Amino acid sequence: MNTNKQHTKGIEGKVVLITGASSGIGEGAARLLAERGAKVMLGARRTERLQTLANEIRDTGGVAEYRKLDVTSCEEMDAFVNEAVDKFGRVDVIVNNAGVMPLSNLEERKIDEWNRMIDVNIRGVLHGIAAGLPVMRSQGGGHFVNVASIGAYEVTPTASVYCATKYAVRAISEGLRMETEREIRVTLVSPGVTESELADSISDEHARAAMKEYRRIALSSKAIAEAIGYAIAQPEGVDVNELTVRPAKGIN
Repeated sequence: MNTNKQHTKGIEGKVVLITGASSGIGEGAARLLAERGAKVMLGARRTERLQTLANEIRDTGGVAEYRKLDVTSCEEMDAFVNEAVDKFGRVDVIVNNAGVMPLSNLEERKIDEWNRMIDVNIRGVLHGIAAGLPVMRSQGGGHFVNVASIGAYEVTPTASVYCATKYAVRAISEGLRMETEREIRVTLVSPGVTESELADSISDEHARAAMKEYRRIALSSKAIAEAIGYAIAQPEGVDVNELTVRPAKGIN
């Protein structure tokens, strides 16, 4: 584990729940936060990956638990949060990270894919809030970190529905911040193009080829994890509202 106090300050000892933790940004956040002293609870559908990740974190001196989680199920999300409370006694941070991105033009009518994005990208975040908010209220504080995208600010061809879901996450985050009146911190993290498995869900041939070209210059998942860590590490009373993280070099 990293024992550098400069890195662990504000993170060490916090109980952090992460959805979509089996790969990409979720995995990167789990490794970084555990290294800096957080107790991480990992959720995703692929439990074999979660088990491997949790074991690797434990082998380096970190604290990690995991549970199978489909964020589209409100019941599974409730159980995920309840298990974290049972094991650690509280919930300090929920990172609503799980997401899918099967891009296509609207005329392709990939309605099942649209519904999947709505279920995972929007309902998944709402389920995380619904499960975590009563716990955070009862303990007198907490922090939601909702992972959106630069698609929460701009729309591109083939990404209409995906961007709509991320606009929704942005709106939900702002509404939650206003409703909780600063008792609970809310951070929206919007990554630019990032190395992940999101593009693997693109079934449309043309959209897949365009995304491959777009991703020639991409951020590492650790870069987004650092942004998440930055927001979590802020002192009490400081709420980082929004972080947009893009590659430093433009796409050629």
